Amino acid sequence: MKSTGLVRKVDSLGRIVLPIELRRGLELEEKDSLEICVDGDDIVLRRYQPACVFCSSTKDVFVYDGRNICRSCVEALDKASKEE
Repeated sequence: MKSTGLVRKVDSLGRIVLPIELRRGLELEEKDSLEICVDGDDIVLRRYQPACVFCSSTKDVFVYDGRNICRSCVEALDKASKEE
């Protein structure tokens, strides 16, 4: 992991501010989603990519009935339902 040398304090509401230089460098825009992960004692922020609940693919994912499903799994489910 690469250190940026940037240090920020957590405010009373538990928030931190990502400096504009970092956001520009990573092309983070307002309203972009970040995933919060924990690795031992480390907190890792990464760009959120929705994944399919069945196969974990991040390609061609859309939300159906509140769940992320990829097009491949929809096609497989459709094929399986026709075989019944």
